[in-house]
Amino acid sequence: MIRCVKLWTGADRKSHFEEGFLDLEPGVNGDALSGKLAIRAASFQETETDPKLGWHPDAARQLVITLNGTLEFETPDGRFTLRQGDVLFTEDTSGAGHNWTMLGGQPWRRLYAVLDPDTLVPFRRTAA
Repeated sequence: MIRCVKLWTGADRKSHFEEGFLDLEPGVNGDALSGKLAIRAASFQETETDPKLGWHPDAARQLVITLNGTLEFETPDGRFTLRQGDVLFTEDTSGAGHNWTMLGGQPWRRLYAVLDPDTLVPFRRTAA
C-alpha cells in the first residue's frame, strides 16, 4: 500500500486534505499495481533549505512523490507529515492554498507528475 494525501480546494476557497492510499490491484509475481496514469509532464526538484513560501495554492493538478526528506504541511483543516515514499495528490490549484515546512535538515527531493485533466487517480481515503 502506498500512502497518499489528497489536497483540494473547497467551496470555501480554502485547501483541505484527507489521508489515504493509492488503491492497487494484484499483479503478476505478487506485485500490487495501479493502471497507467496519463500525465502531461514530469520533473524532478530538490530543495536544500526551506524557502518559507507561505500560504500558496499548487501550480497544477499533480502527483508529488517524495524521494527524500520530511515535510509538515498545514491547511485550515490541520497538519500532516510527508516522508520518503509518500505521494501528495494536489488539486488545490486556487484559493488560499497550503503551507509547508521542511523538517529534519535533509533536502526535499521529489518528482512532480502533472496529470492530464481527465486522469483518474486511484486514491482511496483511509476509513475514519
